[in-house]
Amino acid sequence: MADAIPSHVVQALAPTGRLRAAINFGNTVLAQRDPVTGEPRGVSGELAREFAKRLGIPSAFVTFDAAGKVFEALKRGEWDIAFLAIDPVRAAEIDFTGPYVLIEGAYVVPKDSPIKTTDEVDRDDIRVAAAKGSAYELHLTRTLERAKVVTQPTGSEACEMFLRDKLEVAAGVKQPMTKFAEEHPETRLLPGRFMAIEQAMGMPKGRDAGVRALRAFVEEMKASGFVARALERSGQNEAVVAPPTPI
Repeated sequence: MADAIPSHVVQALAPTGRLRAAINFGNTVLAQRDPVTGEPRGVSGELAREFAKRLGIPSAFVTFDAAGKVFEALKRGEWDIAFLAIDPVRAAEIDFTGPYVLIEGAYVVPKDSPIKTTDEVDRDDIRVAAAKGSAYELHLTRTLERAKVVTQPTGSEACEMFLRDKLEVAAGVKQPMTKFAEEHPETRLLPGRFMAIEQAMGMPKGRDAGVRALRAFVEEMKASGFVARALERSGQNEAVVAPPTPI
């Protein structure tokens, strides 16, 4: 594939000569930190390494603990590709591929909460803890008409605030929220989901020559089983590989 990609396309994708990949450790479905080396493990890291290999250039990881911080770093020119959920606010500055993984947004509430379903969250006097700039925070800020979204820089800090300040609801990605509820028996996970989150690769707008190559790569990685195998290797069997997206 590297031979098939013209040099001007490689230059558009990685103008520094290295593929700088933004990795969000805050989303444990997509990325986990190796306990020995500190390097990224999981589907995001594997896709970044494989794409750099296809381009014939080295990869370099720029790591973050929240998706909102990844988006902020875009304005400082710190990365070439990122792994983020597709969102209209982000799409104003990022060219996205089709999604490669579908995950869910879920709520946690206190165990004795009268809230039984996700539809009951949007009420007066309900405060929802969320990570600032995350896909689910952006979604909830747009869609909740009566409940108030209260943010912290990261998902873990939002959950800490939920407990400390006795908020009514905490929002997040289903897998870590499930784990949070299991670790805190005074809480419970609401059944169902409040949104489907489409995780994609993206690159800064203005590098048009590289967008098609990145989109084609993602479709190939889904079709070949690469994404499914990476999810399995990292223990994320509940995450679903996204269906094909027309290029």
